[in-house]
Amino acid sequence: MFFTQQLKTIAAALTLGLAATAASAANFSFSGNFEHDNDVQLFSFTVSVPTSVSLRSWSYAGGTNAAGTVIASGGFDPILSLFDATGKLLREQDDAKCELVAADSVTGFCWDVFYTTPLAAGTYTASIQQYDNFSTSYNLADGFYYDGVANQDFRHGFIDGDDSVRDAHWAFDILNVDSAVQVVSAVAEPESLALVGLGLFAMVALRRRRQN
Repeated sequence: MFFTQQLKTIAAALTLGLAATAASAANFSFSGNFEHDNDVQLFSFTVSVPTSVSLRSWSYAGGTNAAGTVIASGGFDPILSLFDATGKLLREQDDAKCELVAADSVTGFCWDVFYTTPLAAGTYTASIQQYDNFSTSYNLADGFYYDGVANQDFRHGFIDGDDSVRDAHWAFDILNVDSAVQVVSAVAEPESLALVGLGLFAMVALRRRRQN
């Protein structure tokens, strides 16, 4: 009987601990500007228990982000990439459906990203880059298509698919995670990306406003 009671007590404590951990999940909002058309902005985030995580951009069509900040429209067409702690590519999304994101008032296109997925506990890397600067492989360490060719062969600046001129601002939400930081900005060489892929997420980083 005593042993059974101990098991019940331990189970209750574990349940309370998991609930407390899950309750710590929050939303994080980031924003900035690219300097070059082939820049890649990386973020590291963690989840402590299996949960559903959403990744959302706001800068193509604009809107109000998770922190309550109004984001202007007119940004470039973003691509989202998601990697696990080993640097393995889990998902790339070019455009979300129009049911999920707004249409831009100038182009009429729904080209922001909005991706929701269940994730196991762990550390992940998300990236935002301009279309069509996709990951070159299924490994973050291998870099992106247009590394090293800023403003040359790649799109000649921030130009949309219909030749409308866009600007370099971006805004990105990471929703329902325990922590999130902006870890790399500007043009990233494959060697730098490899460090992130190996799990060196403790680089000097700027924690943005946390919105519960």
